Parts: sequence; C-alpha cells; structure tokens
Amino acid sequence: MSNISRITINPDICHGKPSIRGLRYPVEMILDLLASGMTHEEILNDYEDLENNDILACLEYASKLIQVKSIFKVAS
Repeated sequence: MSNISRITINPDICHGKPSIRGLRYPVEMILDLLASGMTHEEILNDYEDLENNDILACLEYASKLIQVKSIFKVAS
C-alpha cells in the first residue's frame, strides 16, 4: 500500500519543500537522517509525532523522484 499521500507540499510550510503530513518535517531532513545511518527506530524516538509509515513515505517519494527519465538544463 502506498504511503505517498503522507507527503504534502504547502508554500506556507518549510518554504514549500515536500514535508510529512503538513508537519514541519521536510522529506529532505528524514532522508538525511537515514543517510547518516540513523535507524527508523532512532528517528521515531527523536521525533515522537512521526510514524514508521512517514519514513516509508519519504523513501517512496525519493524513489519516485529518481525515476525521472530525462533532466534538461534550463537556460539562465
């Protein structure tokens, strides 16, 4: 079952960055914590209003982003 609906984008929260359930936890932060070696359990202990499915949603969101087929340079 998909958790992607837990990821929200609101210009008034986290400067419009994708975040978890409208909370002030950007997807980017959770991915950085995972990349640093923190476990799901450690993250959940540090941020008690998060749920395991929120972490899975961040991973799913990142997976969808990496599936982009082409990237084009925008003229500046």
